[in-house]
Amino acid sequence: MPELIQPITERLQLRQWREEDKPAFAELNADPRVMEFFPALLTRQESDAGVDRCKVHIEKYGWGFWALALRETGKFIGFVGIKNVTDDLPFAPAVEIGWRLAHPFWGKGYASEAARASLEVAFNTLHLTEVVSFTPLQNIRSQRVMERLGMRRDSLVFAHPQVPAENPLLQHCLYRISANAWEKMCATK
Repeated sequence: MPELIQPITERLQLRQWREEDKPAFAELNADPRVMEFFPALLTRQESDAGVDRCKVHIEKYGWGFWALALRETGKFIGFVGIKNVTDDLPFAPAVEIGWRLAHPFWGKGYASEAARASLEVAFNTLHLTEVVSFTPLQNIRSQRVMERLGMRRDSLVFAHPQVPAENPLLQHCLYRISANAWEKMCATK
């Protein structure tokens, strides 16, 4: 088993999932505001299965979509991290960065702060050459986070294979950031 990576930022802890995170994650996944750009709200069973998949990925690689908690209180607020994309995506193999936060924690810079820590792991610890992110075309909020991270939109627009063909969220855009671009961005700050 690889060494577990659990980044810490000024305000946040990215950590392995715990059983006690499951109820709060299920509540988040049942919130229509949080799930606006997903095909459906998740049931408790679907949400718990998502936690289990995240835990397995982290156990296998040492990194993944980490549970996100406030350092000051330890309160679980969502997830942020990096993980291998599924083979059915047109740009696989790749490592993606993603996030999902409970609505009360939006607009506080937590997603960007934790995502920057995730990119530091990707490029400075794992020495990846590129990280991608993707979202439905309509999800402008997530695209803005990607842009704040220094990611650039790729020309690829694709039908997400796990979204039903008749769903208006079918078409996704792809963003990328290379290790070189990350290094240059960090050097200018």
